[in-house]
Amino acid sequence: MKNKCIILILLAYHISHAQIISFEKGINGDTINTIDNFGKKQGKWIIKGKNKQGTCYTAEQKVEEGKYIDNRKIGKWLEYYCNGNVKNQIIFQNGRPEGYVIMYHESGKIMEEGNWKNGRWTGSYKLYYENGQLQHEFNFNTSGKREGSIKYYHPNGQIAIEGDFINGKETGIIKEYHENGDVKAEKMYVDGAADLASIKEFEPKKPLVKIKDTPLKQAPTIVLKEDERPNGITTKGPLILNGQHITYNKKKLITKDGLFKDNRLIEGKSYIYDDNGILQRISIYKNGFYVGDAPIEN
Repeated sequence: MKNKCIILILLAYHISHAQIISFEKGINGDTINTIDNFGKKQGKWIIKGKNKQGTCYTAEQKVEEGKYIDNRKIGKWLEYYCNGNVKNQIIFQNGRPEGYVIMYHESGKIMEEGNWKNGRWTGSYKLYYENGQLQHEFNFNTSGKREGSIKYYHPNGQIAIEGDFINGKETGIIKEYHENGDVKAEKMYVDGAADLASIKEFEPKKPLVKIKDTPLKQAPTIVLKEDERPNGITTKGPLILNGQHITYNKKKLITKDGLFKDNRLIEGKSYIYDDNGILQRISIYKNGFYVGDAPIEN
């Protein structure tokens, strides 16, 4: 009898502490946007434009959707552009991105894809131009550094650079190509440093055909955003950055740190945050190319 009383007391305690204090009904009548009596988000959530005032979304338009457990994102989450196309598809574990990630251009075409683990890309990774052509593909080791064969492509699909990396550093012969496929240069690298005496340069064998310029998008945040300002500059309106700068957003969080050319981050780091201001990613750029991610220290 005593044991039964204890069980009933525990059951009543559990029920009282799992009480739902607010929720909404989805289009299909399912329960969404649940908050328990501890103020924690639970179950399926659909965040709409009405929750993101001052943005380009309409009141009932989806901004993102996924599942929460105890206020932390879990499983697959989708985020949308204002035109309704998917912006990204990310797998979360315990509130952090952990798994296969796909990011899209606003047109709906894939921008980048790969596996995200421990605050960095690992394994096979691909980045695409806005026209759908593959921009570069390479493999990251468990430390988030390039490892093995790497390839960069011109916007017309022709290979631009190919070679091998060991622990993030160029090794052996790195080849560069003209847009028509002819070899442009060959350079021998040892531990990431080029042997200047080994450099060979070649003129194209066939005439080069000028192709339509394609906007350069190495990653979502390479171009300076309107709300980003270097420390000490508070003026509004157009801003053209050249040289070394550190920029911050409206929340006074660092967004970029490095060398700029006409508002593009050429060399340095780009910091990416979620809507709560939690750092999600640090992207590294070198010679205008995205080359990997720095680890996020917890």
